[in-house]
Amino acid sequence: MPPASPRRWKLHARSTPFVFAFFMASLMALLMCLVITAANAGLGAGYAARVLAAYQLAMPVAFCGVLLVRPLVLRLVALTVHPH
Repeated sequence: MPPASPRRWKLHARSTPFVFAFFMASLMALLMCLVITAANAGLGAGYAARVLAAYQLAMPVAFCGVLLVRPLVLRLVALTVHPH
């Protein structure tokens, strides 16, 4: 008898647009907070705290933004990419 494979917890496929938006927004908001905080205030003392403070606002805004612009982006991609 083959060994039992570990069961992995996954969300239903219906949640794909929301999971994509969550991860895209999370990573992009973090990247932008890191760069903009460094550009505005430097990398000195308190940098991490300032980044996290900015991220608290940026992440929810980015998540909502990704959800809102997703349909437009899908249309723009469909207009510019040849389906094979």
